[in-house]
Amino acid sequence: MKKLILLCNTALLIIIAISCKKYDAFGNEIKTFDELKKANWLLGQWQCQTDTTNLIETWTFENDSTLTATSFFIQNKKDTLHHETIELIETNKKLIYKATIIGENSNEPVPFQKTMETETELIFENPTHNYPQKITYKKISNTQLTATISGKLNGKIESESYQLKKLTKNN
Repeated sequence: MKKLILLCNTALLIIIAISCKKYDAFGNEIKTFDELKKANWLLGQWQCQTDTTNLIETWTFENDSTLTATSFFIQNKKDTLHHETIELIETNKKLIYKATIIGENSNEPVPFQKTMETETELIFENPTHNYPQKITYKKISNTQLTATISGKLNGKIESESYQLKKLTKNN
């Protein structure tokens, strides 16, 4: 009798686990990317402008598992000081931030894994990267966010923050 109850309980757990997944008409599992959806507030074009520099970061929807961005630092309205491309990818329920800067890291992307998140903050870390080791996006409002890079640089703790204002609506 105990074996029968155990067998029934096991079968019930399997049925519950299977029923929680969604399938298409061909029996293929439909994947959801809930971690990436939590970052949708990044979508759009953002700007941090000073007297001499202009940071523009543009986030777009690439596909159901990926957001992409380009980030430019422009000095005196004409000289590009810094350009990077970013991919925010959900894979296996983990959110990975991959930054690629031409001329650095053999032009290969540097991955940062999401280590913390709230409704208004995303933190990505890579403790083995030279600098930064931490990237933080904090939503202040629907039209303002703070982007911060931080970590150790030449043995000293460094941090740079940028107050960005939204220029366009979500893409």
